[in-house]
Amino acid sequence: MAERRGTYAVGRSHSWGDERLSLLSAVGTELTDREVMRHALDQAVSELGGLAGLVHWSCGPAGSRTLRLVLASGLPLPALGGWEEIRQDEAPLAPARAVRDGRFVWLPAASGETAGPGETPGVGEEAPGVGEAVEPGETAGPGETARTAFGSLPAATTVASVPLTGPDGPVGALSILIGPREPTPEQVAFLEAVGRWAERRLSRSGAGVGDCDEYPWWQQRPGGSVVQQSVDAVKAGSWEWGIHTGEMRWDRAGLTLLGLPGGYERRIESWLNLIHPEDMPRVMAATEKSLRERSGYEAEYRVRRPDGTTGWVQSRAHLELDANGEPVRMLGKVWDTTESRMARESVGQALRYMSDAFFAVNRDWRITFLNVEAERLVGPAGEVLGRPLWEGPAGTVPELEDRCRRAAADGRPTGFDIQWPTDDRWYHIRLVSVPDGLTAYLTDVTERRTQAARRAEAERVGAEQAARISELGNALADAVTTQDVVQVVAAHVLPPFGASGLLMLCLEGGRLNVVGSVGYPRTFLSRIDGVPAFAGYRLLNEVLGSRLPRFISSTEEYEQLFPDLTGNPAIARKNAWAVLPLIASGNAIGTCTVSFDEPRRLSADERTLLTALSGMVAQALARARLYDTEHARAQALQRGLLPRALPSPAALTPAVRYLPASSGTDIGGDWYDVIPLSAERVALVIGDVMGHGLAEAATMGRLRTAVHTLANLELPPEEVLAHLNEVVSDLGDDSFATCLYAVYDPITGHCSLARAGHPPPLIVRPDGSVECLEPTPDPPLGAGEPPFSTVDLRLPDGSLLVMYTDGLVESAARDIDTGIAECTQVLTSEYGRLLTCPPPRPRTSGRGAGGRHGTDHDRLDRLCDLLVGAMLPAKRLTADDTALLIARLHGLASGNTAGWPLPEDPVAAGLARTHVREQLEAWGLEELVVTTELLASELVANVVRHARGPTRLRLIRGNSLICEVSDASATTPRIRRAAETDEGGRGLQLVSALSQRWGTRYTAEGKCIWTEQPIGWTGTPP
Repeated sequence: MAERRGTYAVGRSHSWGDERLSLLSAVGTELTDREVMRHALDQAVSELGGLAGLVHWSCGPAGSRTLRLVLASGLPLPALGGWEEIRQDEAPLAPARAVRDGRFVWLPAASGETAGPGETPGVGEEAPGVGEAVEPGETAGPGETARTAFGSLPAATTVASVPLTGPDGPVGALSILIGPREPTPEQVAFLEAVGRWAERRLSRSGAGVGDCDEYPWWQQRPGGSVVQQSVDAVKAGSWEWGIHTGEMRWDRAGLTLLGLPGGYERRIESWLNLIHPEDMPRVMAATEKSLRERSGYEAEYRVRRPDGTTGWVQSRAHLELDANGEPVRMLGKVWDTTESRMARESVGQALRYMSDAFFAVNRDWRITFLNVEAERLVGPAGEVLGRPLWEGPAGTVPELEDRCRRAAADGRPTGFDIQWPTDDRWYHIRLVSVPDGLTAYLTDVTERRTQAARRAEAERVGAEQAARISELGNALADAVTTQDVVQVVAAHVLPPFGASGLLMLCLEGGRLNVVGSVGYPRTFLSRIDGVPAFAGYRLLNEVLGSRLPRFISSTEEYEQLFPDLTGNPAIARKNAWAVLPLIASGNAIGTCTVSFDEPRRLSADERTLLTALSGMVAQALARARLYDTEHARAQALQRGLLPRALPSPAALTPAVRYLPASSGTDIGGDWYDVIPLSAERVALVIGDVMGHGLAEAATMGRLRTAVHTLANLELPPEEVLAHLNEVVSDLGDDSFATCLYAVYDPITGHCSLARAGHPPPLIVRPDGSVECLEPTPDPPLGAGEPPFSTVDLRLPDGSLLVMYTDGLVESAARDIDTGIAECTQVLTSEYGRLLTCPPPRPRTSGRGAGGRHGTDHDRLDRLCDLLVGAMLPAKRLTADDTALLIARLHGLASGNTAGWPLPEDPVAAGLARTHVREQLEAWGLEELVVTTELLASELVANVVRHARGPTRLRLIRGNSLICEVSDASATTPRIRRAAETDEGGRGLQLVSALSQRWGTRYTAEGKCIWTEQPIGWTGTPP
């Protein structure tokens, strides 16, 4: 025996022992003291081949210290009950002896005799049983189990302990529970080396002996500001991975979520070490696919945190590429999905340990779930899950397959008796069709077949209750908002129990606020809403404080328990209550009350079921409240990105509607705008960035800014789309957008449109006819190449231009062509024609059109409501954003424009002044004559000096007075900063000073320089 031990020592300790010590020495400072000691325990247990490892720490005043068990590895706590606290001056146990003597000790698990090196405890080869009173010369028999205050451990367990020494002496002990064999000298030396390494590590971190203060080294120390704790509570964090450098950085929320210490090594390996080995292939495949395809990254996986806990997280990220299109960084978010997975799995856990057998199959008849009882009938889960049901014993049951297939096809629950082949017993099987397949419940009816009718009815009720639990779980998983949760609970919980009332309260700011109710009068809700938590309403106070449900079967019982609340039952019109606490993530977030019109005493099973359901409701409600908060923030951001108010130029009257998607918190990329141009022209634009999220919203903001810039350059529609296409293409291969850009000229009535992947506009002419442009557009922005085609139309005064995004006309149940046809029917309906018909045109100029615009705007608002109400669902529950822009086009009467050709001669300036004077006097604008003469003279002089003919002068009377001078030159004039001694170069400075605004636009013949002056008088010209 000694020879074999020596071989073991030489063959193992010199290799594995040295390697383990080198591993311990390589442990970095990023580990906490608790992690350090656990790491040391694991290495020591492995080296000595032990059952478990223990760390005891000295607590209490000097002279009467108690050794407290602060860390254990290898055995459950019930097996270590007697080791939790040891008096180091009294208990004859190895840890106490090691601390008291300051040296290595090897003892039986509960012996007072010290065994030195080379000795065997007790008599013979075996050690005494743990915790037994051992007399000299006695041993525990082989195979016996010690039954004492020190738990239940294998017989003949011994303990090897080394002291952990601080500045003033031993402060703790590191112990290994091993078999009866004596540790070899090499093993003793290894254990002592581990102890010394742990002492040095703890001394560097400042851990030492004390009176076990509130947060010693083996506990997690809380910290962080209130703001940071709020951020940590969101359970979401951000990360950044440098692909070439391998550097991996997490923000504080991410570190908290993954359980990483603040000083962790910022390498990709730190993250990989956290991933559960079973999930590693999926995570690596998703990462490789993202890098290969330059696409987004998304994966859900388990993480094994350094503190020993495990949880589910979901991570989503996007790539940043260099100039060559190669990925250089990956930026992402990570959030905790453990609770949502627990919510999805809660029904399965409830069914797992049902007394009846239960299994489920998918639509391919493969087994997806079976509880413990069903494994006895169908087979072990590890062997049958994923296999067809008919390959096992179920395939030999007569008619079972045919009846199951009929039950799945009919979609109705069915039940019948069968004899199961594996045990020849009779079972009543209940089949319930669910969306994903079929569920089966089997109840043993061998002894009670004579009571088949009553038994079948009882099983039917049980099956339907289980089905309701499943339905409630599925419905809560689909519930998005807080109101969705309230409606789901009212629909799936109240009917089975015959209840008539539901009251859900949430704890917010120290008060309980009503978040939803069914069957309660408003007077009662006003009394209960906003009551102080843990202080005001006694019934709710008790439920929240104890976290236990309260069931009250009658009004009399209610008044006896709460005499100060005797008026509430009458006001609420209820006579029985089940008040359930809502606990989510260990926190009491509110209460849920199920009430009855008549007195009702709930059975034990009903109370248990309601209590179980309250946990599912709490998880769904906590998730929904987070969604409500994020959705409100997303909508506020969306509103901030869209125009606050549209201008009302003389050329048109606009009306808009924007409806965000009702599912999800991500914001969309739908947008619209109305941009005034020169010469009373106006540009209308509507677009849709494909996708939802912050990136899409940012793209929408860039496009809006770009359109304003391009429109101010007076570019034609096809060139505007060409520049926008470059903007979108620069954002990456996965960025696309649709856009419709139109320019309307009220003087000529011409409208030029260009489309990039956008639905066609609808044109409603003054006679009520509706025209849809060619439905095939150019490719979306980012997917095609210029040139873009342009459609030129001549639209009469009073026409409507209806522009929209695909959310209005397209959905999962309706293609875009059908939607456009339905939209046309709405516009041509009797009420639609009444709203699209142009109002009577007043006998005023464009300057006095404000009243007309105000009246018409109301009609267009009603038309927007009509289209939205007819095209979208009643509750407007949509998966896509919707933008609608309707514009009434107003042509400018011919009497409001005047133009003259001018000679290519210096006399042209004098002729221009004469034309201006005569026309303004005819329009009754004498107060503008002097300024306009000077502007026209300067513009004409500039053309004569620097450009070439032919030259033309035009005046336009609209919301402002516009003066235009055009020529055949493409040279753009610019303001020159003339010196004091220069004789010229101040003409455009004078133009800029005298006009409200001025600019240049290019025409087919050359260019046009224009100025605008405000018209102060708004009366009707003669």
